[in-house]
Amino acid sequence: MKPKKILSVLMAAGLVFTVVGCSSSSNSTSQNSNQPADYVAGVSLDKPIKVDKEAGTITVLTKINGKYFDEATRHNSVEQSGTNGAKSIFTAFAKPEEFYNALIEIGAKPGNNMTANNATTTHVEGTPIKAEITWNGAGKKYDINEVVKDSNGKQIDFRFGGNLKNALDKNTGCLSCLDSCPVGIISNTTYTYGAVETRKEVKFSGNEDVLPEDGTYAAIIYSIKK
Repeated sequence: MKPKKILSVLMAAGLVFTVVGCSSSSNSTSQNSNQPADYVAGVSLDKPIKVDKEAGTITVLTKINGKYFDEATRHNSVEQSGTNGAKSIFTAFAKPEEFYNALIEIGAKPGNNMTANNATTTHVEGTPIKAEITWNGAGKKYDINEVVKDSNGKQIDFRFGGNLKNALDKNTGCLSCLDSCPVGIISNTTYTYGAVETRKEVKFSGNEDVLPEDGTYAAIIYSIKK
């Protein structure tokens, strides 16, 4: 074999080895970086809530409840052990008091203007709260209005209502409600209490075209709306 041809064969062999070597290394790294299904955006069943004061965010682990792709609900996210634990689009694993304290920690101020007596005529007040959702493989964070459908096409506008005493007394587990609420830690000021279940003014459901399948773990990232 001529010297030039030998050199070409050796160079080609070296290139193949390099590509194979790189590919093997990449696959190994990918496998080593795999996380359990419940580990999403830095939270997990072992640590279901994370506060980042510097970033001004609260991340809460949840699970998609596919029942509410087809049925309406006024419950956005409820802690699993609460009396309303199975009634929300996002089943949460952090308790209302933990969520309340985390909101205080990032500088949010509760409105505390809701009572059982004024609920049907009062819009919740307090610091405006942004909610975004992500899950493994999502590739981005989705705004709450991209993943929860309002039948009237209005925007969900969460406010830090507060309601800590009511939340503890009632034990509903409600973190976030889709109409103004005297029990939920945050709720949607767009509608007054009773708009969904009593007066049938609006229907809320999970957006199946965007959200992953029933039972998928997801993280909701809350922050003060700028």
